[in-house]
Amino acid sequence: MSNRASLTEGSISHRLFMFAIPILVGNVLQTLNGSVNSVWIGHFLGEAALTASANASIILFLVLAAMIGASMAATMLIGQYLGAHRGHEAKRVVGTSATFALTLSVVMAAVGFAICRPVLHLMQTPMPALEPAVAYTRVIFLALPFMVLYVFATSVLRGAGDARTPLYFLFLSVGLDIGLNPVFIFGLGPAPRLGIAGSAVATLLAQAISLVALVTYLYRIRHPLCLHRGELALLRLDWRIVGVLVGKGVPLALQMVVASLSMVLMISLVNRYGIDTASAFGAAVQIWNYIQMPAFAIGMAVASMAAQNIGAQKWDRVRTITRIGVLYQFLLTGSIVLLLDLVASHVLGLFLPRGSAAVQIAVHLNTVVAWSFVFFGVSLVLFGVVRANGSVFAPLIILVVALLGVRFPLALALLGRLHADAIWWSFPISSLLSLLLALLYYRFGRWREVRLIGPAGAVPAGAAAAADP
Repeated sequence: MSNRASLTEGSISHRLFMFAIPILVGNVLQTLNGSVNSVWIGHFLGEAALTASANASIILFLVLAAMIGASMAATMLIGQYLGAHRGHEAKRVVGTSATFALTLSVVMAAVGFAICRPVLHLMQTPMPALEPAVAYTRVIFLALPFMVLYVFATSVLRGAGDARTPLYFLFLSVGLDIGLNPVFIFGLGPAPRLGIAGSAVATLLAQAISLVALVTYLYRIRHPLCLHRGELALLRLDWRIVGVLVGKGVPLALQMVVASLSMVLMISLVNRYGIDTASAFGAAVQIWNYIQMPAFAIGMAVASMAAQNIGAQKWDRVRTITRIGVLYQFLLTGSIVLLLDLVASHVLGLFLPRGSAAVQIAVHLNTVVAWSFVFFGVSLVLFGVVRANGSVFAPLIILVVALLGVRFPLALALLGRLHADAIWWSFPISSLLSLLLALLYYRFGRWREVRLIGPAGAVPAGAAAAADP
């Protein structure tokens, strides 16, 4: 690994900032891509098509969450091996991850293609949206292997200290997806007119082309983690590595599921207060998605940097990475929240009808809730550090306690006294609890004693089953 990609040397503040920025830009790109696709579908194909894509997206999220969790585990392993200057074992993780991802994604694609109709029935998808949802979902499942392999490829690069290359090819993917959407939706030129399925076809082609282009580029520049003819045996599944990918990946995936489930439960409370409050909350959520992006980006950057330094046994740098990561997150997220507070009525008004009572409701609830993401963001950074050493169960437990054990029950219990304000205040209270628990675990937990990689072999025996201390 070149010094340019090494995260174990040089200025931590500069490297962390330069590593996090491409991840942040990538998160923005992906969100904008989804928004643009929704505009094409909603404005030109109608409410039924938009409902269909929304229902299909729920299924896709649940499927991809598991694979994203496994890819994050691969990032941890690769980062630690490279930090320990054990490149051959990092390549073994790459080979096993590629085979594991391809095999599992093909199986999931086949199963999903076959059962998507009954699943959408169980989700009570409205009848006008059912057939479009089936058509869209089936094509998306065909794209699943490309999506999963792309996720794993970018995770491998981040583990190797490279966040820029994934961004370049994400620009390609997003550009193709946005550009091809109208082509296949409306049948422009020689392309067939496919309606909502055309949006999924655009995603399939964009993912496939970007994946092939990325892999071709990596081999052309002779990336040190590429497998060559004499190393194809590394593509055989190493079950110890698979155990880590699954054992660490599942709790990581469940963290995403817990956060999504919490939001679903909160929406169920919001809907009790009528259309104005519900639409105000919906508009605020659009803004909150962007507020949280710096925390997610810095958390991912901190995890990659910490993994390499843990592998190199540079614990002093790990402590510094944590402090700087928390500071960056606090400054970036806090600045965004402060700016939005000053122009909240104008920004939230972009999502709501002019003169609607929902605008003032949205401004009020945003004033209460937005600062909670500063606190919660610190938790995400601390989670990134501890998971870099394979400690994934404690963050999951903290999220379950804060989001499901406190946020929803607290809001429900106080509804009679505070009405909708009970919902809004449950956000900062539960976020502060998450921050406190994360700090306590970072300071006093035994996460530093977890051993993700051993002195010999791919991973220590039983690593996948080891619970967090």
